Amino acid sequence: MVITSTVTHPDEHGQSLDCTFASRYMRESVPKFKMPEGSIPKDAAYQIINDELMLDGKPRLNLASFVTTWMEPECDKLIMASLNKNYVDMDEYPVTTELQNRCVNIIAHLFHAPIGESEVAVGVGTVGSSEAIMLAGLAFKRRWQTKRKSEGKPYDKPNIVTGANVQVCWEKFARYFEVELKEVKLTEGYYVMDPLKAVEMVDENTICVAAILGSTLTGEFEDVKLLNELLTKKNKETGWDTPIHVDAASGGFVAPFLYPELEWDFRLPLVKSINVSGHKYGLVYPGVGWVVWRSKADLPDDLVFHINYLGSDQPTFTLNFSKGSSQIIAQYYQFIRLGFEGYKHIMENCLENTRILKEGIEKTGRFNIVSKDIGVPLVAFSLKDSSQHTVFEIADQLRRFGWIIPAYTMPADAQHITVLRVVIREDFSCGLAERLVSDIDKVVQLLDTLPSPLSTKSVHVTAIPSETGEKVEKSITETQAEIAKYWKRLVEGKRVGTC
Repeated sequence: MVITSTVTHPDEHGQSLDCTFASRYMRESVPKFKMPEGSIPKDAAYQIINDELMLDGKPRLNLASFVTTWMEPECDKLIMASLNKNYVDMDEYPVTTELQNRCVNIIAHLFHAPIGESEVAVGVGTVGSSEAIMLAGLAFKRRWQTKRKSEGKPYDKPNIVTGANVQVCWEKFARYFEVELKEVKLTEGYYVMDPLKAVEMVDENTICVAAILGSTLTGEFEDVKLLNELLTKKNKETGWDTPIHVDAASGGFVAPFLYPELEWDFRLPLVKSINVSGHKYGLVYPGVGWVVWRSKADLPDDLVFHINYLGSDQPTFTLNFSKGSSQIIAQYYQFIRLGFEGYKHIMENCLENTRILKEGIEKTGRFNIVSKDIGVPLVAFSLKDSSQHTVFEIADQLRRFGWIIPAYTMPADAQHITVLRVVIREDFSCGLAERLVSDIDKVVQLLDTLPSPLSTKSVHVTAIPSETGEKVEKSITETQAEIAKYWKRLVEGKRVGTC
């Protein structure tokens, strides 16, 4: 028989705490926007925060995110052991610096950079693909400006040509660094950048064309090879040398293992830089990204800073200064732990689970599959009949089962298309795929029994008088568009503070 006893500890006011939940700290609100006047015990602080975090969603059921949510315990140990290492202090942590350089070279070879076995690749680790894109964009802008200055031409109106499906980080780069973003609009049924239209938009002020390997919207790969061919022809005709950047944030660690014959990387001469997210299909916790350049000539020297106040001369090309070492170490762990064979096996598993989920969703008979067979492992799908209910209602109802699945509208000019998207990661099993299909079916059947907000909204909008005093009848399409906007605002309102 085990006999237990409670030991009490007096606090600073002479009160005793039998346990955290019996303490006065559980009966008083902690200030949310001001620092509290006094200290509290560490166990109480931990419990208060831990209890509040219980209200967060479960990362593994967050199928909106491409970000890695599981790693092996051995890698977790390496991460915990290096949390207090500031990566920027290269002189103090030379081994960590070496591991970063190894990762850059591994990625450069994976992307077929034209470097020899003994040559050093040009690249850098970043906090994520957003920082990587900023750095690549700055390199293109500076290279273009230098060339224009040498030719005595204006250099104040640079632009980048992209598809309207680009991630918001491209819009941030354009706004922060004063570069015009020229977007190729989408069309129904074709939700990636059209290379022909993109090349038509290129002019003498275009610093690069950005192609996406793994669209956030549908997972589809853009045709970088065709873009390279069309742009090569235009460069020859005009005398320009417009280059290509490949945003491979999602697909960079997918294509080499599932589609090795697909030409999208440095095998194409105009591809000068590539970014990839280590914290997506690179299989590392957030946040780590990478950007690699074709050669040293593609990264202007005047963008690289040299410092010596941390010990020795250290070159640096990043937007931020201090950052943790743990994710870089974790990336190297995954590279040597899994190797090419391991990554290939994991990506094949993701692809198989994608197929299972896709077939299950199709069997419900209620959805059209929007995503393609070749691309990032995900399933994007839309309702066949949205006259009664919308994908936003489905996404909202699925949260009752714990699933976080995004519903969204396509960018211009396909805004009238609304879809749901499920990202398949390493930790998404066949069993979870089958359970998700079952829950989607339950939600759809439940919605069938509920009154349609579309019909309610329709009654409302038909009652609005026009300027002449007559009632205005709106079409079903217009009504559906209004409902889609309503649900989109409702869903986005629950995501305040996320990006």
